[in-house]
Amino acid sequence: MSGYGMLMTTLPDKPQAAAMAKYLLAMRLAACVQLVPVERHYVWKGETQEAGEYLLLVKTRAGLYEEAIAAIKARHPYETPEIVAGDFTAGFAGYFRWVDDVTK
Repeated sequence: MSGYGMLMTTLPDKPQAAAMAKYLLAMRLAACVQLVPVERHYVWKGETQEAGEYLLLVKTRAGLYEEAIAAIKARHPYETPEIVAGDFTAGFAGYFRWVDDVTK
C-alpha cells in the first residue's frame, strides 16, 4: 500500500512527547502516535552523550509528511531534531482506510 507511512522523532521526556502527540492528532497530521521510552547514545558537538528520551512513532499519510515535519520542527526543543520518515510497503487495507478517515 503506497501513500502511507510513519514519521519518527524523539523528545526528552514524556510530557513533551505527549504534548507533541496530542498536537499532531489535533491538527489531523497523524492518525496514531505511539510513545516509547528509549535510551539514546550519540555524539553531539564532539562529545559522546547518553540520556533517556521518548521515541514517537507517528502513523500518517505520506502526503502529510512535509506538513507534519514542519509542525514537529516548529515545536521541537532540540537544536537538530531527528525527524525521519519511512513508507509502508504493505498492510491491512482497513487500517489505511482508518488513517484516511482521521487525517486531513
